[in-house]
This record gives sequence, C-alpha cells and structure tokens, in this order.
Amino acid sequence: MTMAQNHITIAPMQAKYNRQVSHLLVHAFHSKFYPLTRLEPGGLAALLEQLLDACPEEPASQRLVALHEGEVIGTLCLKRKAEADNIPAMDNEPARLPPMKNITRDGKRKMFKLLTALHFLDHKPQEGECYIADLSVHPAARGQGVGRQLLHWAQHYACSDPHLNVLSLHVSGHNLGAKRLYEQISFRTQAEKRSLVRLLLFHEWRWAYMVLPLQQTNIVSEQEEP
Repeated sequence: MTMAQNHITIAPMQAKYNRQVSHLLVHAFHSKFYPLTRLEPGGLAALLEQLLDACPEEPASQRLVALHEGEVIGTLCLKRKAEADNIPAMDNEPARLPPMKNITRDGKRKMFKLLTALHFLDHKPQEGECYIADLSVHPAARGQGVGRQLLHWAQHYACSDPHLNVLSLHVSGHNLGAKRLYEQISFRTQAEKRSLVRLLLFHEWRWAYMVLPLQQTNIVSEQEEP
C-alpha cells in the first residue's frame, strides 16, 4: 500500500469503524494480549469489536482514525483526567463485563480476561496530562507517515486546550522503533518502569513513560517514519 500523506484524513471514531479498528488493534497488540487471553487474532478481534460496540467512548477520551480511501489505516486514543463532578471515579472498581447480547459463558470468560488485560495496561492521566494510548498503524501502511500524522493531530489538539500542558505515552522496552519515532518528535523518557505483573501477564518487563511538555513542543515533521 502506497499513499500520499495529503490523501490521509484524520477523523473522529464512529461505530461503523469498529470492526476495522478492532482488527487494527490486534495487528498491533496481539502479542501482548495472547499470554493472558490465549486468543488467536480472529477471536481477539471479535471480542474487541463486541467491546467497542457495547462501550461507547468514555467522556474523558477521544479515539481518532486515519482514513485512506475510506479504509482505517491507523488509530489512537487520547485520554485526559476525568472531571470529578461529572464522571464517577473508577480507579478501584474491578473489571466488569459490559452488557452484551448473545454471548456464551465461554465468551464471558474470555471477555473478562480481555478486560483484565486492558485494566493492567490502563493509565490514569493526571491534571493537565493528555495521554496517548493504542497508537496503531496497519502493517501495509507503516513507514508512510501515518503514525506521524496521528501524533501531529494529537499535538495540535492538546496545544489548543489551555488546561493541558503535557502529552504522554508508554512504550514497551523492546519496541525501539516506536521509541525512536517518539524521540524524533521530542518526547523524552521521564521514567523507566519495571512491572512484575505486566511481565507475568504480557511477557513485557520494561516500559518507558515518555512525555512532551507542550510549552516546549516542536511541530511534528512530515518526514516518514523509520
């Protein structure tokens, strides 16, 4: 797949993209979910699609998609601290199954495992923090600037809000290509985290927490991803 960057559109998530986004997330993160869920890509994509269908976006988050000729080729989710007056705190609540129709007992068990995995990968943004989650690009579109355009949009979104002062994200220690991309955009590692729980669940021991202070933000270049 070859494309010009000006033919890529960044748009808000819609329900009609749920299936494509679920498969895209599996392309990017199947290796992280498999140790806990033991689901093959098709089964995991089906569960993610059910989850997207059953659970609309949280009030403090926004998912974006990158489109090329109507097809989803990239996605990310932006999260911020929930407003305490409007959104009930969920930090200490256990994973719950969303309401779903026609789901078997085995399907509920697998969904619970998926929700458990998502819970341990979740990050609760602090005041002023805009957190980037689930940045994913279709394998056929990698190296063509899609990830940069999504990050570029996220950067401008955060800069336009005076209540936000930092962009942040996590990247696993072995994902050196993604870390190089973030460093080229001026993200810097603020903390190296080691988690025994994540090692046991996802076979990932080291995670870098990277930040980009918005007052020092440089415009993302249009050069292609490595």
